[in-house]
Amino acid sequence: MNFLNKLRCNESTFNVYAALFFTFILNAVFLSRTWETIPYLSARDYIFAATVPMVLFSAFLFIFSIAAVPWLRKPLFIILLIISATANYFIYSFGTVIDSNMIQNVFETDVQEASALLSPHYLLWLTIMGIIPAVFVAFIRIGTHRPWWMNIAFRAVTALASVLLVLLIASLFYKDYASLVRNNKNLVKMITPVNVVSSLGHYADNRWLVGDQPLVKIGLDAQKGSLIKAEKKKTLVIFVLGETARAEDFSLGGYARDTNPKLQHDNVIYYPNASSCGTETAVSVPCMFSNMPRRHYDANLAHHQEGLLDVMAHAGINVLWRENDGGCKGACDRVPHSDMTRWHVSALCQHDYCLDDVLMYRLNNYIDSIKDDTVIVLHQMGSHGPAYYQRYPTAMRKFTPTCDSNQIQDCDHQTLVNTYDNTILYTDSMVDSTISLLKSYSNKFNVALVYLSDHGESLGEHGMYLHGTPYVFAPSQQTHIPFLLWMSDDYAHTYGINQSCLQQSAKTAEVSQDNIFHTLLGMLNVQTKEYQPALDMIKSCQVQNG
Repeated sequence: MNFLNKLRCNESTFNVYAALFFTFILNAVFLSRTWETIPYLSARDYIFAATVPMVLFSAFLFIFSIAAVPWLRKPLFIILLIISATANYFIYSFGTVIDSNMIQNVFETDVQEASALLSPHYLLWLTIMGIIPAVFVAFIRIGTHRPWWMNIAFRAVTALASVLLVLLIASLFYKDYASLVRNNKNLVKMITPVNVVSSLGHYADNRWLVGDQPLVKIGLDAQKGSLIKAEKKKTLVIFVLGETARAEDFSLGGYARDTNPKLQHDNVIYYPNASSCGTETAVSVPCMFSNMPRRHYDANLAHHQEGLLDVMAHAGINVLWRENDGGCKGACDRVPHSDMTRWHVSALCQHDYCLDDVLMYRLNNYIDSIKDDTVIVLHQMGSHGPAYYQRYPTAMRKFTPTCDSNQIQDCDHQTLVNTYDNTILYTDSMVDSTISLLKSYSNKFNVALVYLSDHGESLGEHGMYLHGTPYVFAPSQQTHIPFLLWMSDDYAHTYGINQSCLQQSAKTAEVSQDNIFHTLLGMLNVQTKEYQPALDMIKSCQVQNG
């Protein structure tokens, strides 16, 4: 403590050291990745590479010279150090890209998901890279013997010199920087803490600063069609919304491992060419339940506009959402919904998470009580990382050895894949159990099931882990998702669906989460101007229309 009390420096020295720390320590990953992209074909490439930290240092020095005024300096630097160390850890460990969608995930995650990301490595990293430097900043005495006006003048000169250096480098290497940024747009999102601050600003503007917006109602004209109204037996559709399952690991789609031993005997209709709307739950879920296709999806509009389940309710369809993954992201806000983790089913839940079989808990009691056409959504925890080993029961530990840790970046790749594949095996079992439940009610209802995942997952391919990479840069592992349908013979007969036709068309069809809104409306024979038959995956194989 005596040592800390003796720490002192002048303002200029503090700003220089701070800029150096942010440049070479907190942005070491950015510099490393940038240097890896340069081809080094000539001496000019080496000089260009050397200018990158100079530009970054000059930019930080400019910002600190302007913003680091005495009354703001220490709180500002302490906050920036903590958030930068955290962002730096996830960039380094998982290849995470920090953007507004990732910030949205942070604000909308729950305790269980957040705690799964905590690890001894993270705490050690945060301590060394953030907390210890923050303690130094808190105790250091920053003083000067110059008059106040001279301090202002000196800061202005420093800021001007920083700008001039950047302009000089830009004049000599503009084409190199333009090419670097244009061809590697993800690099810019690795500059810490600029990525966090700018993303926070964008998220805050979209979520909190736009003011209260009235709810936009859609599908008020929705009504049941002639087929479903004429049928005495009611229709029951269960939509199993998966989490973080990637199509690459589904044996139904050709994966060498038998990860779908039960579903392969259920006569499901599997779509091998299916893509997600986003690479994170906070985007994909509201997107798939909206009437907007991915290309024109407006997250701000979706936040205050009705979606698929609202339209179902307008048509007189019973709706229930059962949750095991931290929330429906607005998709179920105006319909009956239940967070199954709050049921505290001891056999399936421990601490702050539950196995997905909790979604089936006493579901038969609800089905026994319904007397009208119904759609039930079961939102899985699925394969949510990084704690994959907690997503399945011991009985599903088929592929070994496993990575029984949330520090997945330290696990052998094959061990990590083994653990992840066990989560897919468990999803296979859970969806098969749901189909079996529906079969048991086939005398009372015309029954059908839809399963798809919200997005995929990276398991170390291309140096990436988890998900959330901006869509335009995302690898196929994060956007290629499993998607399947199942229906009873009575359901198919009632709605005039040729299942053989569906099986054949599914093999080559290019489908996505854009199809969910219209396909589910079609499956419940809901008529509304919002419905687009061309996006209904079943419509082309219906031999009878209604």
